[in-house]
Parts: sequence; C-alpha cells; structure tokens
Amino acid sequence: MLFCLTICLTGCVDKVIPPAEAPTQITDFVSKHFPTQAITFIKKDTEVIGTTYEVTLSNGTEIDFDSDYMWDMVDCKIAAVPAVLVPEAIATQVQTNYPGALIVKIDKERYGFDIELNNNLDLKFNPQGAIIEVDN
Repeated sequence: MLFCLTICLTGCVDKVIPPAEAPTQITDFVSKHFPTQAITFIKKDTEVIGTTYEVTLSNGTEIDFDSDYMWDMVDCKIAAVPAVLVPEAIATQVQTNYPGALIVKIDKERYGFDIELNNNLDLKFNPQGAIIEVDN
C-alpha cells in the first residue's frame, strides 16, 4: 500500500487548465454531444500511466476522459445522457424494465457499464448489455 501511495505522491500532477486549452478531441466531443453547453472547468490529471481529464460543463454535467481522449464517464445529474453514448442493448434493457426512467449517468467499468437512472437505481451491465446487478 505504501508503494502505491509513494508512486502517486511523486508521479501524479493535478492541474486546472483553462477551457481554451482543452484538447481538440475533448472540445469536439462536447460540441457534438452537448452543443448548447460550454466547458467551464477542466482538471488535467497527469499520472504515471497517462493523462486524464475531468471536464465540467455549464449545466453541471461532468465528463471524464482517458489518456486517449475517449469518454470514460458521463454524469448529466438529472438530464438524460445523450442516447448515442448508451449501447443499444443497454438502452433496450432500460426501456423494457424501467419505462419512463432516464439514464443520467454512464460509467465504463472493467466488467462493462455502470448506469444510474433518474429513479435512483444503479444498474450494472456486462459488455453485451445484460443486467448483472441492480442496486437501490
């Protein structure tokens, strides 16, 4: 445990960067999927294994990007996550089992996806879109 902590203390650098300095891949993603929102805050995390970005939009949406500028997590709080970001099998499962519920957060995980609905349910899906866990 101490070894991991030592690496993080010596190898991690968190820095707030101005929205104007956001990588093009991030601004393109935001423009495409959140065209009415502006980037208001970006935290750049430089770690031993790569650089990640935590982005906050003007409506409070939070988006995490990995070192390849691919989204890793989108949290829209109370609004629906853009449908194009949700795998079709997961969208179908949610529509079938929880009609009227909105997917407000999607998080890529090792096991698949973690989804939060606006009715406070937390659903875990495997990569094929099958529900593997439901948390209230």
